[in-house]
Amino acid sequence: MKTRIINIEDEIRLSYLDYAMSVIIGRAIPDVRDGLKPVHRRILFAMHELNNAYNRPYKKSARIVGDVIGKYHPHGDAAVYDALVRMAQDFSMRYPLVDGQGNFGSVDGDPPAAMRYTEVRMARLAHEFMQDIDKETVPFQPNYDNSLMEPLVLPTRVPNLLLNGASGIAVGMATNIPPHNLAELCRAIQLYLENPDVPYEELYRLMPGPDFPTGGIIYGLEGIKQAYETGRGTIRIRGRVHVEELRGKKKALIITEIPYMVSKAKILERIAELVREKKIDGITEIRDESDREGMRVVITLRPDASPKVVENRLYKFTPLETTFGVILLAVVNNRPEVLSLKEVFAHFLDFRRTVIVRRTEYDLRKAEQRAHILEGLKKALDFIDEVIAIIRASGSPSEAKGALIERFDFSDAQAQAILDMRLQRLTGLEREKIVDEYREVLKNIEYYRQVLSSPALVNRIIHEELEELVNQYADERRTTIVPQADEIDWDDLIPDQEVVVVLSREGYIKRTPVHVYRSQRRGGRGRRGVTTREEDFVHAILTASTHDVLLVFTNLGRVYWLNVRDVPEASPSSQGRAIVNLLNLQDGEKVATVLPVKEFRPDAYVVLCTKKGIIKKMSLDNFSRPLSTGVRAVILRDGDELIRARLTTGSDKLFLMSRHGKVIVIDESVLRPLGRAAQGVKGMDVSDSYVIGMEVYQGQEAILVVSDRGYGKRTLCSEFRVQGRGGMGVMGIKVTERNGYATGFCLVDPEDEILLITNLGKLIRLKASDISLQGRATQGVKLMELEEDEKIVDLAVVGEVEKDDDNES
Repeated sequence: MKTRIINIEDEIRLSYLDYAMSVIIGRAIPDVRDGLKPVHRRILFAMHELNNAYNRPYKKSARIVGDVIGKYHPHGDAAVYDALVRMAQDFSMRYPLVDGQGNFGSVDGDPPAAMRYTEVRMARLAHEFMQDIDKETVPFQPNYDNSLMEPLVLPTRVPNLLLNGASGIAVGMATNIPPHNLAELCRAIQLYLENPDVPYEELYRLMPGPDFPTGGIIYGLEGIKQAYETGRGTIRIRGRVHVEELRGKKKALIITEIPYMVSKAKILERIAELVREKKIDGITEIRDESDREGMRVVITLRPDASPKVVENRLYKFTPLETTFGVILLAVVNNRPEVLSLKEVFAHFLDFRRTVIVRRTEYDLRKAEQRAHILEGLKKALDFIDEVIAIIRASGSPSEAKGALIERFDFSDAQAQAILDMRLQRLTGLEREKIVDEYREVLKNIEYYRQVLSSPALVNRIIHEELEELVNQYADERRTTIVPQADEIDWDDLIPDQEVVVVLSREGYIKRTPVHVYRSQRRGGRGRRGVTTREEDFVHAILTASTHDVLLVFTNLGRVYWLNVRDVPEASPSSQGRAIVNLLNLQDGEKVATVLPVKEFRPDAYVVLCTKKGIIKKMSLDNFSRPLSTGVRAVILRDGDELIRARLTTGSDKLFLMSRHGKVIVIDESVLRPLGRAAQGVKGMDVSDSYVIGMEVYQGQEAILVVSDRGYGKRTLCSEFRVQGRGGMGVMGIKVTERNGYATGFCLVDPEDEILLITNLGKLIRLKASDISLQGRATQGVKLMELEEDEKIVDLAVVGEVEKDDDNES
């Protein structure tokens, strides 16, 4: 035996390619002509051979599976049964090809019953796949053991590749074709048949997009257009949800449809998981009321919950919204190809033309054979007496046949037909039937020849067949297509709510709805605002919207971005979460000031202030591109640190205050905008003290100053004149042993409300109008009763919000 040396790399490459093509052609990818994979084709053919028709009794699924694997498909019975089950599921196939009886699974992901329990028969539509299969319309090949013949493709009238779609993963490639509505698909093919150069826009009017068996809503047309024109695209699908009013002023979200190929049980599990993790708030109960009539999932909401917000969060975080990645990959001439919509139409129509021509050639051949026989019978009836005499005089059938051929010039087939003719054909009525049949056959022969000689007539036949499909099987579209894809913004997922953001000195942060803190009269003891560690105390408090972004400035002059929605919501008495878990702070960095921003407008500015009185003006646009590592906001001098940042218009007045109660007012217009790498300029001379804050004047009536021992007052802003930057300022509050040092200030109007917070975590909410209006050099009045070693550390202005009078202090 001669040894042949083969390069192992070449052998592996060729063997792998052979294997890959075998998987592509023989298993995973559908044929562009009938839209079926081999296993589905073999299932339908086996049912056809068993006469398992739609109008005949059901047969056990095990019987069908046994025939398929025993005759045509030498693979596991589980794989064949899975394919059979899918063809019977009305939530998997837009138009099921198998009529099943028994448990074939559910949209919840429940498995079907074993094949010995379920029964099947062909759906009525499946018979359209078998039309004319016995007329030599499609090629056959030997089965795996050469004992039987099976079709390479079914002569279907149905454009199944797009009708029911397909999905499959082969070697190095995959297909994912969505299902479509039969009426729309047939109309689009008819239009393409009339004009192959028809613009896609015309096709879209007839077939706007996929039609999934589970309904749902497709958002956006771009993905559909891209998929149809290039063969690849992404379609966004949502379930169908509406709001219902329940008793007791409650509302509920009702899910009636879900995205294609998504398990309802998985959606409900995910919703329950998100509720437990508190990522979706406002849901009190989830109830599945689905039955034979249809799907109905009831999600009961709290009375204060926003149905739209909860619905958008369901879309964002659960499979209630998903994407369908379209890949129009099919086998064309034994090669996998990604096709456009028009190319799919073209291949299907070419196949139908071939089937019609082959069918017509077969019918013509049979008609000509029948006409030949009828001509012999007709001639025999004209000479019936002589024919009978010849037959009676013959000694055997073969002798009679030879005599008839010699006497009347019959062909062998005609002579045999005369010998097989029954005596009843000699009656006058039967003679007339033969003549009528002969005339009809001649008409058919003429028609068949016209079809074979006229491509236009072939196209008309295809058009009529598609029209018949529409008349017999069309139904209403189930999936709604919304032209504009409304992208879900985070702002759509959470209610626009005013919250109090509290930051402790040790870096714990939280947010709490502002209405939790009800107003008290001055001199009250406040309520517990935060539970801190013994050595910790509240460092800053501010009010913001849940749609805002927090610019977090640190003592080292860097700035980080944090969405208010990402700050954990907590009760007033809870500690919150360490901010280092939310931001990538560097070693030694502590949060100095937090600035809430709604939008980064180019005409807005940020003014920074340091402990040593340096101020710096910057365009807000400098901070519009967030980085997880933060960016440098200001270059600090040795021993200095950033304490405050404020939004300005570029021409505001700035109030700065020192620890010793001095106030300076600066016109912002004298400051020119600087870059992020600049140091800034001197705003206030605090050689004997340090700056405790900076505020922007926006027409407020008064400046409210608070000392660390709980005293404070309001002074008219008009009492403070504008000075040049770099000055020491004028008296804002008298610093005495009773008052203590100035700890903070803000600019207020009489209708404003103030939140004060102490180092022990207590909060009190006061009306500005309840605080005395006094001159610059006064000490003020007591605002809050403090315990021993308790001090006020910060204050914030609260906008007008709905008061919650039920909260106890």
